[in-house]
Amino acid sequence: MILLIDNYDSFTYNLVQLAGTVNPDIRVVRNDEVSVEDVKEMSPTHIIISPGPGHPKKAGICEELIMEMKGKVPILGICLGHQAICEAFGASVVYAKKLMHGKQSTIHIANGNKIFYGLPPVIRAARYHSLAVQRDSLPDELLVIAEDESGEVMGVKHRDYEIYGLQFHPESILTPNGNVIMDNFLRIGGELYD
Repeated sequence: MILLIDNYDSFTYNLVQLAGTVNPDIRVVRNDEVSVEDVKEMSPTHIIISPGPGHPKKAGICEELIMEMKGKVPILGICLGHQAICEAFGASVVYAKKLMHGKQSTIHIANGNKIFYGLPPVIRAARYHSLAVQRDSLPDELLVIAEDESGEVMGVKHRDYEIYGLQFHPESILTPNGNVIMDNFLRIGGELYD
């Protein structure tokens, strides 16, 4: 079962639809309606942390959940979820250099990451954010795997765990390769990856 943590975002069910093309067994819970212990009892195969409004510090159980589930289950954070991953490991989230709401950007991706398998080194992706991760605050354990043309962090991966954060939105129609990214993530760590 895929567990999707809903950060009260209008994109949540676009994520359900996108992930459901790989595995229709998805449970959606709001970030303040479950505890970390509840999540552990659900035994998800994958956790997706949705976009949402506001700052990641106010995203319910997200940061605590990331730290508790690291190394136990693959985690994908999108937009606010990405920021929560970065902040949980010690990075700072600040106002973005440029506000991006419903804009398509050029994203440069690093080769050799499971989540980007089969993609070219440059993709187009949708962005909807006013906050961003401060690059020079990232700890060594978080590797930058995607960036925009100005060098702003668009994706991270934990050095040791299957934890990925994407500032952009794979579930948006403005991200043509979003289905490939989601498919790749959901094949990590399970029988689907064969």
